[in-house]
Amino acid sequence: MSKHFVIQSRTADKDGQRVPLGSRSEIVNSLAMFNTQAEIEGGNELWGPGIRLELPPDEDPVRQMMLYIVEEEIAWLPIVRLAKQFDWSVMDLETGRELQP
Repeated sequence: MSKHFVIQSRTADKDGQRVPLGSRSEIVNSLAMFNTQAEIEGGNELWGPGIRLELPPDEDPVRQMMLYIVEEEIAWLPIVRLAKQFDWSVMDLETGRELQP
């Protein structure tokens, strides 16, 4: 299993393109309720229980972000919880497979 993943929306628009995950401020504010936030205000890296999320610099709205596992023992529960809560597609970059929460 990979240690890094790409997160995108599960929802597609009428052209088949995935819709944005949300605005930077929506994402940052929503993730803060799940104990996941930047070390410095406005930072592109958000740290949570066992995970690190990386927002693309200067992208708003955010179409995708990277997810890195920092501590495998505690990372999976937050990943599953966040993916369900926000309807995220979490793709393993090594295998090309989507995680099924």
